[in-house]
Amino acid sequence: MRRSLTVCLLLAMVSLFPLCALAQTASPNPSPSGAKAASDSQSERIAKLEQAVADAKSSGDNAWMLTSSALVLMMTGPGLALFYGGLVRKKNVLSTMLQSFALMAIVTLLWGFAEYSLAFGSGNSFIGGLHNVFLRGVGAQPDPDYAATIPLQTYMIYQLMFAIITPALITGAFAERMKFSAMTLFMILWSLIVYAPMAHMVWGKGGFLNAALGGRFPTLDFAGGTVVHVTSGVSALVCALYLGRRIGYPKQNMPPHSVVLSFIGACLLWVGWFGFNAGSALSAGSLATSAFVATHFGAASAALGWSAAEWLRNGKPSALGAISGAVAGLVAITPAAGFVSPMSAIVIGLLAGVGCYYMVAKVKMRFGYDDSLDAFGVHGAGGTLGALLTGVFASSAVNPIFKDAQGNTLASGLLEGNAHQLLNQLAGVVIAWGLAIVGTLVILKVVDLTIGLRVKEDDEIQGLDLSQHGEEGYNWEAPE
Repeated sequence: MRRSLTVCLLLAMVSLFPLCALAQTASPNPSPSGAKAASDSQSERIAKLEQAVADAKSSGDNAWMLTSSALVLMMTGPGLALFYGGLVRKKNVLSTMLQSFALMAIVTLLWGFAEYSLAFGSGNSFIGGLHNVFLRGVGAQPDPDYAATIPLQTYMIYQLMFAIITPALITGAFAERMKFSAMTLFMILWSLIVYAPMAHMVWGKGGFLNAALGGRFPTLDFAGGTVVHVTSGVSALVCALYLGRRIGYPKQNMPPHSVVLSFIGACLLWVGWFGFNAGSALSAGSLATSAFVATHFGAASAALGWSAAEWLRNGKPSALGAISGAVAGLVAITPAAGFVSPMSAIVIGLLAGVGCYYMVAKVKMRFGYDDSLDAFGVHGAGGTLGALLTGVFASSAVNPIFKDAQGNTLASGLLEGNAHQLLNQLAGVVIAWGLAIVGTLVILKVVDLTIGLRVKEDDEIQGLDLSQHGEEGYNWEAPE
């Protein structure tokens, strides 16, 4: 009996020995080296998690910016091409649409060769340098001065779409009377001499008017009120005055040959404008949402404002008036989109709709200039009005762009108490007007002296589709 008890005790002790050893190994007081290893492992996991979050944000922002780039390109073709193409006479529809399409190709190569570098490369206060010619140094790494979460190449291609549509807007002023060769040379020179310096001054590093990077006169221009619309609209007026009126204008009636085409084009412009304005947030965050909303409300308000003014004057609203008003509102809200609230956007749109209608229906008739498709009345006047009203309605609650040395948010616009901002906006507008007038006049004179600007009288009467391109937009077959 005793022997059996002794054997059982020995077996129990043997079985408990591994458990005791395990308990010693799992001591609640780990060694310093073990604690360090655990800490390093946790830091690595946190770092990986933070990198994954940053990569996800970068991917989202990049996807939005590439989508916005496509939307802005859609504004030129088919948007502007259809809008302008429907407004001219049937004999000039193809030549007008081809001008927009050709600029999609011409400006793209010009942008890659030198224009991007002149607009966004490091330089002085008025023009960029040549560090990025042939897109040298423009790759997958972001440039934090412009957009910290997307590749610089994405930023470059997005800005290219603005450089394409801006000169295309000018074609509306000289529609039906400029030679295609003259248009090509004029637009190349205009892009380098007018657009590139203005883009650099407002958006480029060290630009004279750059509000985000410490310009001398910080002009608020979210998506191109001065850079795009004022420069193109004022240049359009200069072109219209220099070339003179179309044969038969204003005695001969020259109605649009297809308001249907223009209607479709205007709708495409409205949709594409979300990439134009909301994309200028350069990320897929709340600022893009704010700009998107302001853009939509501004366009809707302007369409109603133009239609109401036309209804009161003519006794009925027209489809052409409604779509023209929408475009005017989109133009005016462009500089303000990322700085104003939806209710302020409605006011800006309403003023633009009524104001641009007055420019087209009254001022143009009063002075008798032949701005064929009202490029100045909509883009020049609307862009100027929108740029100035941005200085009135800009809100730090929407976009706290101005801060003091301690990082405290400062007032943005006149209604917040920053009356000086209105002077900054005026400075931007005056510079844009001056550069557009002087630059365009010089370029027109050079082109006129070298290859000539205007088509021959017989060619104009025949129509530019046949005289310039040897084809017609509509080939109606006679019934057999």
